[in-house]
Amino acid sequence: MTGTTPSDRRPADGSPVARVCVDVALAHLDRPFDYLVPAALADDAVPGVRVKVRFAGQLVDGWLLERVDSSAHDGRLAYLEKVVSPEPVLAPEVARLARAVADRYAGNLADVLRLAVPPRHARVEKEPRADPVPVVVDPSDAGSTTPAVDGLDPRGWRDYPAGPALLTALADGRAPRAVWSALAGEDWAARYADAVAATLAGGRGAVVVVADARDLDRLDAALTALLGPGRHVTLSAALGPARRYRAFLAARRGDVPVVIGTRAAMFAPVDRLGLVAIWDDGDDLHAEPRAPYPHAREVLLTRARLADAAALVGGWTRTAEGQLLVETGWAREVVADRATLRARTPAIAPTGDDPQLARDPGAATARLPSLAWTTARDTLRADAPVLVQVPRRGYLPSVSCADCRTPARCPHCAGPLALRAADAPPACRWCGRVTAAYACPQCGGRRLRAAVTGARRTAEELGRAFPGVPVRTSGRDEVLAAVPAGAALVIATPGAEPVADGGYGAVLLLDSWALLTRADLRAGEEALRRWLSAAALARPAPAGGKVVVVADGALAPVQALLRWDPGWFAARELAERRELGFPPAVKMASVTGGAEAVADLLAQARLPDGAEVLGPVPADEDRERMLVRVPRSRAAALAGALHTAAGVRSARRAAEPVRLQVDPLALF
Repeated sequence: MTGTTPSDRRPADGSPVARVCVDVALAHLDRPFDYLVPAALADDAVPGVRVKVRFAGQLVDGWLLERVDSSAHDGRLAYLEKVVSPEPVLAPEVARLARAVADRYAGNLADVLRLAVPPRHARVEKEPRADPVPVVVDPSDAGSTTPAVDGLDPRGWRDYPAGPALLTALADGRAPRAVWSALAGEDWAARYADAVAATLAGGRGAVVVVADARDLDRLDAALTALLGPGRHVTLSAALGPARRYRAFLAARRGDVPVVIGTRAAMFAPVDRLGLVAIWDDGDDLHAEPRAPYPHAREVLLTRARLADAAALVGGWTRTAEGQLLVETGWAREVVADRATLRARTPAIAPTGDDPQLARDPGAATARLPSLAWTTARDTLRADAPVLVQVPRRGYLPSVSCADCRTPARCPHCAGPLALRAADAPPACRWCGRVTAAYACPQCGGRRLRAAVTGARRTAEELGRAFPGVPVRTSGRDEVLAAVPAGAALVIATPGAEPVADGGYGAVLLLDSWALLTRADLRAGEEALRRWLSAAALARPAPAGGKVVVVADGALAPVQALLRWDPGWFAARELAERRELGFPPAVKMASVTGGAEAVADLLAQARLPDGAEVLGPVPADEDRERMLVRVPRSRAAALAGALHTAAGVRSARRAAEPVRLQVDPLALF
């Protein structure tokens, strides 16, 4: 850390003015401030470094954005106090991206920079640098470790008519934009590794974002196998401060051309960025829970536009946002033809259509109808594993009165009661209090019945139904990465399904009502995403793979699953949202806080013409939520108006905070 004392300060000879983003989370201060660069700090005070400045009488952190010759400020400028480190951690491209993201989400630049640049780790900065791995433009160079396009394995992408053209465009250094719907059983990590290798062969770098640690491990292994060690780094908040900062510095210094990670990697600095990619963009883990709440998909697409880079949005399913990219022509879809689709997908059957109900009248109410039971039995007899997806974890996460069916609630806080084991007393899921002597307030009954069955109870029931068969569970407490081949029952919650050696012989999708009846705009989309993620682990139909979904076959998400046509469902969802005026067909922002604070902010906001204010609707605790809806063409005006109104309130030092979210995942 370098600094100066007041007695020896004089302005630097060249470009003596530094424009600094001060790390102050107040909307009315969301602009650069000018400071003089002391001559003693002239060499270290370069754009991108961390600095210390005096602001409102306090010493605060900041980022030096640029050096200029003069300032438009008429008054006297203060000097930079310190250069925290001469390491220019903020790349110019990332600084431009952070500003664009802050503007899009009605947020502050300082908040975005805290997401983009990890906390400093001084010891890591002092470590000796590794030899940088060059990005070789000519893949035919015999001394290059960058694979030539001819050396890539194109067989996986050949199953998609537009796939080879995508690789060719990446290798040529162009910027294709694609929305990819993966086939069942696809090694998606290997396909992403192919795209990254083609980008490197074109002389450019890549950033790939996945939802969780399991996906990150798969992609890490695929890239290592294809590119060799040392050509990429993983960036994740779970790495810990030192490892995360080491990986960040390797990318910032240009030591590696590829960064992969969870949403922490969406701002990763990469030289000559040529590709941004995201897998499973419908997963809510891609949404940042800290202000200004950006979504990794939108950050990456903004980055592709600013850097003239390629973009790849992939998944088993397709979101309405992905469909919008296709329908507006911003991206092309990469899908398989129907013949390939039929050869690669498992046989899928519902239990609630008319033929099944005729054979099994109880299928409409049974949790495990006869079709699901016989499918599991036959698969186990064939010495193949069976995957059972259950939407809820735990034992009995919700119970009700056995006599009148009234939901059982905690007498202390009114939270839902649950059973954690067969011999456990009911306990509150909110406050944790045990209610051993529960009595129904409606009828006085003391017996309880299951309202929702969890994964552990399902494992117990199926273990009794199929004695002698190994039963494995994968969920919150322990997530399995893989299971061996052979007869076994694997009970998993959504997102925790392990990969089976050779694929599952059968996949059972239970309790579909728990996904389809959620009060959420994305309930159908999320249900299909979870079903396809599990069904993709089954063997193809020619190899005996089967999927049974316990649901009515007439429902649109079930139809999309039966035909393995997520594009059709996404187009249907987008059309309905256009008709009803819901995102992503329109832009919407939520304003959440106390009733007076929300009203105050909206009164200050100069909303664009055509803006509709909806609500209020109850939010958590004692707060309410108002929604503001505008056409997509007025998105920037809406974000600017809300940010300006937040600035007026912060300048007045309004006591009660208000949370602004543009494009919130949940509207209700």
